[in-house]
Amino acid sequence: MYSRRNQKIPIGIQVEKREQPELAEHDSSILDLAFAMDCTGSMSSYIESARNNIRSIVEDIVRSEKSDIRLALVEYRDHPPQDTTFVTRVHNFTNDVNEMKNWLEQCQADGGGDEPEAVADALRDVLDLSWRSNATKICILISDAPPHGLNGKGDAFARGCPAGHDPMRLVRDMAELSITLYTVGVEPPIVPYRDFFMTIAYITGGQYVPMVNAQLLAQVIVGGVREEITLERLMQDAQEDIAREVQQAEEEGVDDRETARRVNSYFTSKKTRTKQMRNKAGATSKVAEECYSKCTDMSEVRSKFKMVEAKEEEEEEEEDNVGADDKEKVNEETNYEVDEDDMSLEQAKRIVQKVKNRK
Repeated sequence: MYSRRNQKIPIGIQVEKREQPELAEHDSSILDLAFAMDCTGSMSSYIESARNNIRSIVEDIVRSEKSDIRLALVEYRDHPPQDTTFVTRVHNFTNDVNEMKNWLEQCQADGGGDEPEAVADALRDVLDLSWRSNATKICILISDAPPHGLNGKGDAFARGCPAGHDPMRLVRDMAELSITLYTVGVEPPIVPYRDFFMTIAYITGGQYVPMVNAQLLAQVIVGGVREEITLERLMQDAQEDIAREVQQAEEEGVDDRETARRVNSYFTSKKTRTKQMRNKAGATSKVAEECYSKCTDMSEVRSKFKMVEAKEEEEEEEEDNVGADDKEKVNEETNYEVDEDDMSLEQAKRIVQKVKNRK
């Protein structure tokens, strides 16, 4: 479990000339938004994008969702001797957007070492932040490299995090505390590990978001937050009905996919509309849903990861045969705008994971 830090807890961000609404206890618009950011040498454009857009991100969320927001930042690099600067650097929740911007101003992309980074340590520190119990809790992990202990190739800590932190166990702890994880995977470097990052988001009811253009980061953050607030409100309003559908499915022994179909059917019958960030390319893979998400720890994931790696390489070879013009067109069309539509099956899957994994 996480330990609350001994410090004064701020109430919420005050955006200039915008009144914060009065919010009831357990209101889904009370938002704690944390960032876990890889700060090694290859991530400079993403750090710069976050720094340049943090104020507009907050203002957009306050304007669209009437949210009471706090922000936190966990910077991470790697363990020595791979990196001797720091493993993680933690900035606990603040209600001051200028303070968050200052943290980002001081955040520099440097160092690294072997390919894997201290992802597990960052997740541990995220868990330890002073989350408000009545808030919508979202963590956005921005990474272009895997954690230690996943693949083994070129990994100085091939058996896992040297501090003993296990990402699979940590994300289950996050799910229990209703912390939803969004993993923003910087592609193409993250592609060989994409299923893993899909998995850790899926367990918490979050999303994997493929990122090929740092300038779209702000759009992803705002879009993801707006979608999550929508789902949290729906879950609060229909809590008993969702719980009944999930319990009945468990009693009948059906799998998570069928359970999600039933939840989706329930909301369809109610003509429920939801906000949805455009993220078709980030839809959770079958291997993430049905294989990795069932693993209890990294050692089990590692054993199964080796089993599916060859198949993934074959699929990547097929992708390499796509013409350069087609790839450029896909990149140009990529955006993460928010639409309003009938609840999707992907959203229903995430609701099922939230319900089943929360305390």
